[in-house]
Amino acid sequence: MNKISTYIRSILLPVIGGAIVGIITSQSIDYNTLKQPPLAPPSVLFPIVWTILYILMGVSYGILKSKEQTDKDIDLIYYGQLIVNYLWSFIFFVFKWRFIAILWIILLAVLVIIMITKFYRKNSLAGLLQIPYLLWVLFATYLTVGVYVLNK
Repeated sequence: MNKISTYIRSILLPVIGGAIVGIITSQSIDYNTLKQPPLAPPSVLFPIVWTILYILMGVSYGILKSKEQTDKDIDLIYYGQLIVNYLWSFIFFVFKWRFIAILWIILLAVLVIIMITKFYRKNSLAGLLQIPYLLWVLFATYLTVGVYVLNK
């Protein structure tokens, strides 16, 4: 497989997965009806930010894949965090399990930290490209806790 197709596949997987989750959960999203904590961004920002983050995820994984630096641990943490990421929307928006969503997003943050560490050890750029993702997940953790507290 050549490098271009490796990158295309690596980018398309998280982007398409995120789009599918967005489409499936779109009718359940009640973000604008909830009391929100300070600094809560407008809902229009979320798909833009997530698309950028999914592209960065794909580029980062593509770097490792194209240099044959992936292994079982890298694949497990990468795909595992992606699944946890996708499932958060169902937990928060579809099932409205706000407290469980707090625990779930904390799990996601831990997985992203582990992923960054593992990626960085293989290729520093691949690890560093995940820093915006971690920052956004930490911000999303704040928002999740804030929504839970303000809407109990």
